[in-house]
Formats: sequence, structure tokens, C-alpha cells
Amino acid sequence: MEKAILGTKIGMTQLFGDNGKVIPVTVIKAGPCVVIQKKTVDNEGYDALCVGYGDVREKSLNKPKKGQFAKADTANKKYIREFRLADTGAYNVGDEIKVDVFAEGDRIDVTGTGKGKGFAGPMKRWGLHRGPMSHGSGYHRGSGSMGACSDPGRVMKGKKLPGHMGVNRVTVQNLEVVKVDAENSLILLKGAVPGNKGGLVMIKNSVKAD
Repeated sequence: MEKAILGTKIGMTQLFGDNGKVIPVTVIKAGPCVVIQKKTVDNEGYDALCVGYGDVREKSLNKPKKGQFAKADTANKKYIREFRLADTGAYNVGDEIKVDVFAEGDRIDVTGTGKGKGFAGPMKRWGLHRGPMSHGSGYHRGSGSMGACSDPGRVMKGKKLPGHMGVNRVTVQNLEVVKVDAENSLILLKGAVPGNKGGLVMIKNSVKAD
């Protein structure tokens, strides 16, 4: 069965495996989440679950969100995200999804928002090669040629230029679940997870798992 849950990144630490080797892990507080809507092929054209996560004051919500939670007869939640699942028959509106749906050894994909890097030049942002550093070059960390002068007479789309770097949607695939602490709603994943501490992450079965 496909499984999915929302959580917040707490940070990184390390565990020791049975063989004594250090395992770097990311700690995520996952769930409990509540199902606020089921989308079906008949109504929306595809199967999916809309899931709410995180406590929030009612006055922080706008009217559409208040109406959505009132229709589902569930508690107000800070975040709403949609998971497309092949089979949603095991879930009903109002059901809680807890971290114990996952088990040690599961393979999962984690999606989050990458850290912001601010304004960055083309070398840092795109990995471009630098210009000569000697012989009076005077051109070291620029973007290179902007294109021909008369034809096409403009900068082509897709030209790698300086600009805002980071704060983009990042998915890390095929991570291993090292430990699940159902009592404290914690899940420990081997390796790094995108985003800042406290950032929202989406956890789902890995598309690459055997």
C-alpha cells in the first residue's frame, strides 16, 4: 500500500548501527495528519488525498480554508498538501495518518523547499567556468557572451545569468528509514533532507524502491 505523510525537519544527528558504524540521520517530526478530502477519478479525474498538518489558530485562516475544514468536519490545520496515490480506498475523510504507517527499512522520497542562497553570480548559481585570471583579461566571473549583435539581436531564452538562488522545490529519492518513534511522532532517515530546520517536508513511498 502506498503511504504518505507531512512533517517538519528538526535537524541532523547520528546513530550507531549494529556493526558499530556511524549512521548520519535526519530527524523529522511527522504527523499526525488528517485527511480533509478524497479526490476520485469520477469527480476530479484522478485519485488523491488532501492532507492537513500542523495546529493553527482559526483567525489565521482565510474563509476558503475555514470552509474546507468545516466541510470535512476536522480540526483546522496550518498546511494542506495533496498526495496522488494509486489506491485511496483505505482512507476516509477525517482519518488520522500517523508516523507508524512507516517502518524501519522502508524506502521513501522526501520533498521540501531548499535553503535560500540570496543573490548569486553565474559561477555559483550555474557552475560556469571562470575567465583567465592573468594577462590583463579583466573578465573573470561573468556570464560570458550574451549572443550575436545583429542576429538575433537579443539575449536568448535560457541564458544562465546571475539571480536569486535557492528556495526551490527539491526531492531526495530512495532514502532509508532508520528508526520510527511512534510515541513522539519522529522518523529518522539516513542522510540529508532538503530545507531549513522547521521546514515542511512531504514523505512518500519511493518510486525507485524494489
